Amino acid sequence: MTDYKEEQNNEVEALESIYPEEFEILDVEPRHKFRISVKSEGSDSLDDIKAEPAEIALIFEYTTKYPDEPPIMEIIPVENVDEEELEDLREQLQAQCEENLGMVMVFTLVSYSVEWLNTHMEELAQRAKEEFERKKREQEEAERKKFEGTRVTVETFLAWKARFDFEIATLRSEREKEDEKNKKLTGRELFQTDQTLNESDLSFLGDGEGEVTVDESLFQDLEDLDLDDEDDDDYVPGMDEDISD
Repeated sequence: MTDYKEEQNNEVEALESIYPEEFEILDVEPRHKFRISVKSEGSDSLDDIKAEPAEIALIFEYTTKYPDEPPIMEIIPVENVDEEELEDLREQLQAQCEENLGMVMVFTLVSYSVEWLNTHMEELAQRAKEEFERKKREQEEAERKKFEGTRVTVETFLAWKARFDFEIATLRSEREKEDEKNKKLTGRELFQTDQTLNESDLSFLGDGEGEVTVDESLFQDLEDLDLDDEDDDDYVPGMDEDISD
């Protein structure tokens, strides 16, 4: 006849020596109930991101006929594991229990949980790495587009050319208007554009008394004057008499 109590006590002693820091007895009577903390190894899948370990707590309680019956198990998430993700582990541990009936199995179940956590963390690290690389590619693509500019087609070039020509024509028109506004007229242009300047000059000569009247008769006898250029050249002031030897 199998002594279930003795097998259970022997397994508890072995587990305490294997997991000195992770093992914790919660109850002894009527049967042993204990807790074992399980932690994954750190992941080095990422060079730029270090994944923190995942941790769960496994609580086992023996039944009357354990190990011919599976133990009562409870899995509690502690770090970097969601409750929903643990459903897969629960199902796999139940399958392990069925395979190991008749043998003490807590060590096997704990070891399987550690492997599951390591695999889980590798998957998380891989997803994190893919997400990191995706964001990096998007950033590089955004930087490349900044320098690449817009691809030029015939349609886009013609549209740009029309806008450019319109802007140049507008600037030229504004500049011509400004030049016309600031242009200084010459004297001739002033007289041609403003006929009142002729009258103003005559008024100035007449000292403001209207037009100046010229008596043309004063100049009628100028032609009768006998002006000898040669006499003018030989004339010396003070020498009215001839000088002879």
